Amino acid sequence: HEVINTIMMNYVAFRLMSWLLRGPMQRPGAGKPVSPFVLESAYLPTFFGPPLRLHAGLIVAILAVIFVWWLLYKTTIGFELRTVGANPNAAKYSGMSVARNIVIAMGISGALAGLAGANEVLGLNHFLAEGFSPGYGFDSIALALLGKSHPLGVVLAALLFGTLRSGATSMQSLAQVPIDIITTIQALVIVFIAAPEIIRWLFRLKATGEEEKTVITRGWGS
Repeated sequence: HEVINTIMMNYVAFRLMSWLLRGPMQRPGAGKPVSPFVLESAYLPTFFGPPLRLHAGLIVAILAVIFVWWLLYKTTIGFELRTVGANPNAAKYSGMSVARNIVIAMGISGALAGLAGANEVLGLNHFLAEGFSPGYGFDSIALALLGKSHPLGVVLAALLFGTLRSGATSMQSLAQVPIDIITTIQALVIVFIAAPEIIRWLFRLKATGEEEKTVITRGWGS
């Protein structure tokens, strides 16, 4: 499955980056696995200044959302991507290449993930460090589920999760509330969003089983 494969490939990429930061890309004289600082000309412009960390990466993200929306809902490629995602068998019978669209979707997803990583490095840290992303890639799976795989829905879900995560540290220091409560809230939100689909899936399985049982009984009775 493509999701399982890509999750496993994350560890390959992580180990590759770890080797690079401990070898060819390690900052001279640094005692930890970090890269040299990027040139100041490559820094993303910041807004408002400290203590805010808002930078031009926000504009890049908004442009990426607009591009993905246009690609998915205004182009033939986007129509095929949505069709393959919704029902691969129907897409195959209608003449669409399922494998080709999966590769395209994976390529676009990888490009967007790389763009997000570049925003993090060029806008905040200004150097590459091991483990610089605290699980953003895995959060994106939850955001896609919460946003119903729609670009606008993903933006709203990202704002929700970002607000929760941003306020977690202050909440722990000021209100003495454990930071793990944020993870619990995020998990509950995902469960409540997924619950209707799970319930419909379970009831559909039950109805199918009852129908098959009825047909078998009629066959023996006749």
